[in-house]
Amino acid sequence: MSYLRFEKTLMTNLEESLQKEILRTNRSGAYHCSTIVDCNTRKYHGLLVVPVPELDEENHVLLSSLDETVVLHGAEFNLGLHKYNGDNFSPRGNKYIREFTWERVPTTVYNVGGVLLKKEKAFVHHENRILIRYTLLKANTPMTLRLRPFLAFRSVREYTHENSVASREYKAVDNGISVCMYENYPTLYMQLNKKNEFVYRPDWYRGIEYTKELERGYDFNEDLYVPGYFEVKMKEGESIVFSGGISEMSPRSMKAAFDHEEAIRMPRDNFMHSIECAANQFVNVQGDEIYILAGYPWFKCRARDLFVSLPGITLSLGKKELFEKIMRTAEKAIYDFMNDRRISVKIYEMEHPDVLLWAVWALQQYANEYGLEECRDKYGKMLIDIIKYLHDNRHPNLKIMPSCLVATRGTDKAVTWMNSIANGMPVVPRTGYVVEINALWYNALKFIQQIAELMDEKEVEAKLMRLSTIAGKAFTEIFLNEHGYLYDYVDGDYVDWSVRPNMILASALDYSPLDRLQRKKVLDIVSRELLTPRGLRSLSPKSVGYNPNYVGPQTQRDYAYHQGTVWPWLGGFYYEAYLKTYKLSGLSYVERQMVGFEDELVQHCVGSMPELFDGNPPFKGRGAVAFAMNVASILRTSSLIKKYEPKSEE
Repeated sequence: MSYLRFEKTLMTNLEESLQKEILRTNRSGAYHCSTIVDCNTRKYHGLLVVPVPELDEENHVLLSSLDETVVLHGAEFNLGLHKYNGDNFSPRGNKYIREFTWERVPTTVYNVGGVLLKKEKAFVHHENRILIRYTLLKANTPMTLRLRPFLAFRSVREYTHENSVASREYKAVDNGISVCMYENYPTLYMQLNKKNEFVYRPDWYRGIEYTKELERGYDFNEDLYVPGYFEVKMKEGESIVFSGGISEMSPRSMKAAFDHEEAIRMPRDNFMHSIECAANQFVNVQGDEIYILAGYPWFKCRARDLFVSLPGITLSLGKKELFEKIMRTAEKAIYDFMNDRRISVKIYEMEHPDVLLWAVWALQQYANEYGLEECRDKYGKMLIDIIKYLHDNRHPNLKIMPSCLVATRGTDKAVTWMNSIANGMPVVPRTGYVVEINALWYNALKFIQQIAELMDEKEVEAKLMRLSTIAGKAFTEIFLNEHGYLYDYVDGDYVDWSVRPNMILASALDYSPLDRLQRKKVLDIVSRELLTPRGLRSLSPKSVGYNPNYVGPQTQRDYAYHQGTVWPWLGGFYYEAYLKTYKLSGLSYVERQMVGFEDELVQHCVGSMPELFDGNPPFKGRGAVAFAMNVASILRTSSLIKKYEPKSEE
């Protein structure tokens, strides 16, 4: 039995099945995303969604969906599913679904009047193409399969509506057609590996609605263009393959291409294999440059997310070469930023004050895995350059204060990971001394001090030793309060008493300004007030402003974004701090905590982790359907667990 499996009872229950999404990606950032019943509920959903650099930096939905109709003895059974006005779903093809499974590729089996039809989808890893294989498992007589494509040709940020500008022309290609609705868009080629008939019957399907957008307070309906439909006859045991891509494909190669894509996929047959598959989806290759996308379906490569995710997505899986390739791309952004040049690669938000410190942390994980000497040889110069840049106070929004801690300005602009904005202002205006930034700063001083010693940079080593000594003492004086936890930020005479998860970094990082007892007290209060089965709350329920449910229109969600919602990636630092505090005796506790994530694999985006969760039970997944930092955190925690496990005697 498949690890990821949903039976007929759930598939026919739209209240349940429409909440479960699937995501397939390739290395260019193109993707296929929908629900397990193939009913699109977001404007970001689509069968073939691709970047169109000739237009902008967004992805664009070309092929929104493909409706299948089984024709038996003149009777038509439509397997598609769309939502229209008034809570009307049509044609309700989900009632024919017998089961949905996902091992190597997403697979749906339909039972229509005694006919069993299997549908399998493969998103090609090296080009912008979706392949769908239909296999007639059981049929007493031959049947006809009709395929009706729904076209959008629009940005994921927009909608399309019936108009006179859209081209209705099509061209015949080998076993299919090609279409291009608007100028500057790529041509979409839709083909089958078997001879078929294309019936040209152009029409607009009007008023298709997206329930997730309605929930989020956005516009939520559009019209989709259908140029006609393909008809092909099938007999029992036969398989045919549909290809939708931005280049023509030889029909003879389609079956082999599908077989290849299926063969190279790691089976999602357990929790860790599923998470590893999820991690691979964030790797984005653009020519010689390699990135980690922050999440799907709407995030690009954000600098902080890149460095936080990098060790988990690469080193925890033994992918040293991939780490180095991604870091080569990131290095360009680092030096562009430090030299006040336009960023030459597609890494965004380099200017945030903690980004360079997270880059140092990522390189520290490389050193932990492969040794200080190898880290020095590959990245020593960059680490020294980063610390000199910061030491000389050249960063536009991170300054070393007389305390030897660092301060930032965050009153008018959100500059930390708690970056939600409402009415043009930060919802959480973290400014002055920020706790996790200074924990990262102290950690960077101590780590690069070691690198400087290995590089015989005696002057740098001496400066860092002096800075870290003073900063370590100042950290406890400024942040540690009489209740044993850390202020979230301190700005002049103002101290923020909110109990937030950012202080956990001071207990988790390799170099902490806190002593063992202080680290344990921080861990204890985080355990009592912030820990959930899905990670750490962004604010304690006991703190003023607790708002745990990330629901409703945009403004309402902005106010909740960091006011009690749960973030799994912070849970990763909690588990690390716990293992460092309790070592082997804490191992079983952390392992039990990790079990909570396994349930999520079948709740939100099948086989992956969403961006955040509500802060109260049942901790419902929200936001982006797949989020790199969360997936990376699970992988990194699993890797840490293995390091603490007792070594068996040979």
